[in-house]
Amino acid sequence: MIQILSIIFVTIITDLYFFPIDVATGVNTKMIIAVFGLLVFMVKLAQKVIYLEKDYITLSLSALAVSLCGVLSMWYNDTSDTAYATYIVSMWVWLGGAYFVVNLIKFVHGKDTVLLLCNYLIAICVLQSVLALSIDMNPAVKTFVDSIYPDGTYYAKHERLYGIGAALDVAGSRFSAALIMIACIGLTYGNKLRKTWLALYVLSFLIIAVIGNMVARTTTIGVILSLAYLLFVTFRRGGTDESVSKKILWKWMIVIILLVIPVIVHYYKSNPIINDNMRFAFEGFFSLVEKGKWEVHSNDMLQNMYVFPDNTKTWIIGDGYFANPGATDQYYTGRMRTEYYMGTDVGYLRFIFYFGALGLIAFISFFGKATRLCMKRLKENKYMFVLFLILNLVVWFKVATDIFVVFAPFLCLSALKDEDGQELVKQ
Repeated sequence: MIQILSIIFVTIITDLYFFPIDVATGVNTKMIIAVFGLLVFMVKLAQKVIYLEKDYITLSLSALAVSLCGVLSMWYNDTSDTAYATYIVSMWVWLGGAYFVVNLIKFVHGKDTVLLLCNYLIAICVLQSVLALSIDMNPAVKTFVDSIYPDGTYYAKHERLYGIGAALDVAGSRFSAALIMIACIGLTYGNKLRKTWLALYVLSFLIIAVIGNMVARTTTIGVILSLAYLLFVTFRRGGTDESVSKKILWKWMIVIILLVIPVIVHYYKSNPIINDNMRFAFEGFFSLVEKGKWEVHSNDMLQNMYVFPDNTKTWIIGDGYFANPGATDQYYTGRMRTEYYMGTDVGYLRFIFYFGALGLIAFISFFGKATRLCMKRLKENKYMFVLFLILNLVVWFKVATDIFVVFAPFLCLSALKDEDGQELVKQ
């Protein structure tokens, strides 16, 4: 019983880290968890149980370069928008929270491994997906969640599903990362896992893919990347273990899909709430079948947001604005367009308008560095981190959000461990 309660506690803390919610003005659960994580880190550092690794220093320097580009743009343009000028602080807040989560996992399970961490992250994405649909279908659940997370009323007004701290493209990008984890776990460990676990992974994939798209259609990116990777490995000649894993994974996927599709069709036809959410989640496919052409309302809106700088200075160093300056700068007298600066929510363009191509290159380099460090520390799962990087770069074509929250916990895992927690290379 104590073990079960401990796992539930770790799941809650992991959720509050991965999908933080505000607890006071300017303070959220991620920050609180980060404080505990940094305290644990400092204590261990003082006791010489651990050492400050070079990897953390080099990654910090990369994040510092992003911050300096933000500071330079603010100084040159005389603005006060510190959105990414403080990214070095944001990086360490995410790392601090991740360090506490990983240490909790190690305390409860006696080890910290890729497989354990992925299990927790996948589980909370499944729970958030189910919760989001429950909120939409059950007024009592909605009332309870809104009492915890008042901002949920914003999403309700806009007829968008939401969980506790999980909504819109932020949720979609993290759901996508969970889908990538499932695909990579199935291929890496499929021949070593119990059949029950594989069935649960596939079922989790379907839950996140379907309900996750109801929450945010950004989840589609994760579906595409995951299936593309599965197909790539399937048609690529691999070793014996990999061949066995992909056969087992595909078998379970086919079985679970055949069992789940009739259930989805039944509720689509009989439940108006499910019907509306399904039509929203897969609007493009319904449009293609019913009208013969692909039409998605959000994509039409996105096309109008591709607004490019009209001067060299902005391209190079930016204008120093990330948020709507009308809400942050009382002296701003420029054009006002929607709620975003220059009327665009496209990630790449918002970064260019904020700190120019210099900042964008520094930001991409930071994620490249995080990817390389994860690949070096956890070699058996290197393709998963490459897919995380691709996911991040693709999401920026739609919205300005990053997934360092996904990289951070893996950077905090004990280096060079396999799925059983055994050391692979002596340090």
